[in-house]
Amino acid sequence: QVQLVESGGGLVQAGGSLRLSCKGSGRTFSSYVMAWFRQAPGKEREFVARVSWSGESTYYADSVKGRFTISRDNAKNTIYLQMNSLKPEDTAVYYCAADLNGRLRPIARTEFGSWGQGTQVTVSS
Repeated sequence: QVQLVESGGGLVQAGGSLRLSCKGSGRTFSSYVMAWFRQAPGKEREFVARVSWSGESTYYADSVKGRFTISRDNAKNTIYLQMNSLKPEDTAVYYCAADLNGRLRPIARTEFGSWGQGTQVTVSS
């Protein structure tokens, strides 16, 4: 298991930017594929972005492609989500997650075994 703690959420106007961070515990952090998900009120938790263990490969949901960037710094046991050109529909609780089973391209919620507590992002119009 790995413990994950998100930070960086807040209130921002439409068109603005935020950077989320997710710090993990443990010496095996660098071996996990990591991802960001989000959950808006009354909606299912949805996939946002994924980064490979090395950071070289990334994948995004169509709704955020070109606006969000996922990255990681394994020396700091941390992943990031840079969010630009934010829209009111990006308002949600954002969660980071780790795939503990070594899959190459996990994307479903059920494929991620460790989750953070979430951080709220609110985008005003």
